[in-house]
Amino acid sequence: MTVHYFGEQPSILNQFLMELRDSEIQKDPMRFRRNIERIGEVLCYELSKTLHYVSRDVATPFGHKQMQVPDNDLVLCSVLRAGLPLHQGLLNYFDRAGNAFISAYRLHENDQDAFEVVVKYFAAPSLSGKTLILTDPMLATGQTLENVLAALRAHGEPEQIHIISVIGSRDGVERVRQVFPSSTHLWIAAIDEELNSRGYILPGLGDAGDLAFGEKL
Repeated sequence: MTVHYFGEQPSILNQFLMELRDSEIQKDPMRFRRNIERIGEVLCYELSKTLHYVSRDVATPFGHKQMQVPDNDLVLCSVLRAGLPLHQGLLNYFDRAGNAFISAYRLHENDQDAFEVVVKYFAAPSLSGKTLILTDPMLATGQTLENVLAALRAHGEPEQIHIISVIGSRDGVERVRQVFPSSTHLWIAAIDEELNSRGYILPGLGDAGDLAFGEKL
């Protein structure tokens, strides 16, 4: 797997990341969602440089111009619910892409630290021969994306897989590296060193789904 890690490079991306992590700024859920969306836009712009391009003729009011445009058949697949703002960021740029959504959540039996990831809902077009872009803002343990990959197999074999995340842990990145095809690309804004006993990223930013959409029961 190829990891494209942008958090170490000075850019406006770090402003969006700082605001996502800031516990005071997090109190504004609209800004929290917008910052995730903007990070999605930055990362998908970088991803777009690796796509396949073809030459197309465009007629202007004064003549014709050959332009290089992407030719991949894209499918954007987001993990509900935290992945929705990230999905929108990608859709702002890849507006012709197909869309898929999958529900995956952590189940802590008796509120213990250990958990399993439960996948209950999946809606997607055929993935056969497509360029699949998986979006999950928090790549903590990697279990969610591992289970998502297993669920996707019933919908065909994509030609290429890209993963877009906002913040990951070292352990989560390594787990994804082990279970996904070696040709997979991971596009990520920040990688933190640790997980706590319940599998949350440290220092991370908290629960992205709750911060974006409110606390759940």
